[in-house]
Amino acid sequence: MANLTIRNIDDTIVAHLKQRAKQHNRSLEAELRTILCDVVAASESTDLAVLAQRIAAMTPDTPQTDSAELLRQDRDR
Repeated sequence: MANLTIRNIDDTIVAHLKQRAKQHNRSLEAELRTILCDVVAASESTDLAVLAQRIAAMTPDTPQTDSAELLRQDRDR
């Protein structure tokens, strides 16, 4: 695993992060690790949405059906 060093963080930000870590019963390091993982996971799901839009744009004459609707129809059969 890699190590990161982040310098020149405002003291107020560090205090807020420490408070957040305390609320979650984690160390500051564990809290920062969780925050970073959450941000990356959210970014990846956004990337999937962008990819889906690109795929839909490749077939502009084909109507795009919501998969939830297709599942509902299948369950109703």
